[in-house]
Amino acid sequence: MSSDLIRSRPGAFDITPASASSALPVADDVWLSPGLSNSYLVVTSEGRVVINTGMGFESGHHRRLYDEVDDGPVRYILLTQGHVDHVGGVDTFREPGTQLIAQANNATCQADDERIHRFRVRRSRPYWATAIAAADAFMRSQPKDAAIPAQSVPTPDVLFDDRFAFQLGDTRFELISTPGGETIDSTVIWLPDRGIAFVGNVFSALFGHFPNLVTLRADRLRFPLPFVEAVQTVIDLEPEILCTGHFDPISGKETIRTELARVRDAVQYVNDATVAGMNEGKDVFTLMREIRLPDELAVGEGYGKVSWGVRSIWEGYAGWFHARSTRELYSAPPDSVWPEVVAMAGGPDVIVAAAAARVESGDALGAIELCEMALASDRVHSGALETFIAAHELLLEEHGNENFWLVGWLNHQIATARGELDS
Repeated sequence: MSSDLIRSRPGAFDITPASASSALPVADDVWLSPGLSNSYLVVTSEGRVVINTGMGFESGHHRRLYDEVDDGPVRYILLTQGHVDHVGGVDTFREPGTQLIAQANNATCQADDERIHRFRVRRSRPYWATAIAAADAFMRSQPKDAAIPAQSVPTPDVLFDDRFAFQLGDTRFELISTPGGETIDSTVIWLPDRGIAFVGNVFSALFGHFPNLVTLRADRLRFPLPFVEAVQTVIDLEPEILCTGHFDPISGKETIRTELARVRDAVQYVNDATVAGMNEGKDVFTLMREIRLPDELAVGEGYGKVSWGVRSIWEGYAGWFHARSTRELYSAPPDSVWPEVVAMAGGPDVIVAAAAARVESGDALGAIELCEMALASDRVHSGALETFIAAHELLLEEHGNENFWLVGWLNHQIATARGELDS
């Protein structure tokens, strides 16, 4: 079981647009405005530094809160990564003379996002429907004379490779590349004289949880050993305060070290166990079932899952060919012969009866596969759709509403099937 701290923190279901009535104090002259991703303000004797800017539509809210704290010039905008929920408000904060600083892979990261934008939007809808509805409500709640800023696609003024440092007034800032994080341009922003590290989503969206080495919404495959190195980089800084990409900062040097070491060691353990199983000749599905973290390395699984990590690691090393079937090497999908199988079995009613029996026995996954076979033969077969829904509801009940992505997918499948029934 994960630590009390991690269990006490909100989950991804609680990520919503900016709505705080005032900026939240983190430390002297350091402020937080939460939103779809956190934005931070550091006030110095020579002007302001904004760290991450949220989505474009909520950036005006972030700026209003910060201007109430201090209305000095924005000297720098610093980015911990190039994802849209971090860069979207850059234009809202950019002023004449403002310098935008990011890691050298920032442009590549933004280009990747843009390249598969429509694909990712389609893939994301099932998971972010609640947040999208909240975003719509947020925009409708704004004063009629308040313009909603457009989404920025910014070009940094300064790019760095490994490290970059500068002094502004009484505050020193150090930017450290951590390419094993959520993006290829992941960056930790370190205030060495204050012991404060701004890590964005270097450790994935939920602090203290197993990282998503691949996301259901679609992203580049991420690799475990660079992730371990990124975590170690932050451990070595020995921060007193860790400012994350979502939810409240974490305070206390020993607490931060303990939680980060557990995540580091959990990912290392899963990597090593997966590689050992591969070398023993075990297939990926066996390893997904067998590999479990020991109690002392238990972390949250609200965003990534250990079993998904196993598959990502397996395919990261070995690629998509699993050597289970010749069909893997050809373009025919695995369900191409299902209508013929259903016909030989006696029709979809026979298959659905078998699926219903599987639901009754608790085998939801077997039931889903049988239902998919029946639906390949008759897309609107009511019995198949009803059993398909029942099997997914069983998986939801078994899961306990923990993992954001799995719950989103199961609910999406249920809603889609219900829509077919009602049409």
